Amino acid sequence: MNVNDNKLIKLINKIEDGLLVIILSSMIILAVYQIISRNLLSEGIVWIDPLLRTLVLWVGLSGAVVATRTDNHIRIDVFTKHLPKHLLPYIQRIVYLFTLSICLLIAWHAGRFIYSEYEYGTIAFSGVPSWMTGLIIPLSFSLIAIRYALLLISPYEREVVQEPDN
Repeated sequence: MNVNDNKLIKLINKIEDGLLVIILSSMIILAVYQIISRNLLSEGIVWIDPLLRTLVLWVGLSGAVVATRTDNHIRIDVFTKHLPKHLLPYIQRIVYLFTLSICLLIAWHAGRFIYSEYEYGTIAFSGVPSWMTGLIIPLSFSLIAIRYALLLISPYEREVVQEPDN
């Protein structure tokens, strides 16, 4: 059974896609408004620039979560071209396990950081607490870890192109 065939997974995928569209659309609208406002009206809204920086973080990490959907993230395939094809599924699972571990570690420490931001009451911009703007970090790395746990159980089948030996 392929992990992507599950109806719940398909719903989650649609929510992720929708979130990306909303964030990116908001960024475009706010940036265009800020440019027009500054150039034509000689004024702008103070909180739009820090909000746009926050949205860049949100769209980047949300995109990373979406990229793990089909195991389509940044990778360095040094070994796949040189190892026998029958070893690749085992190596792929080792890579998934390593990635899962690192993502859980990052999510844990990001969660601790967000909690400290909550305790200190730091403000990011315009009265918005900084812990709210940073929630995407532990959330996205947790979601990536979940995706890799699912991929560890049922790996995404990708065609590996091996170069012939000379």
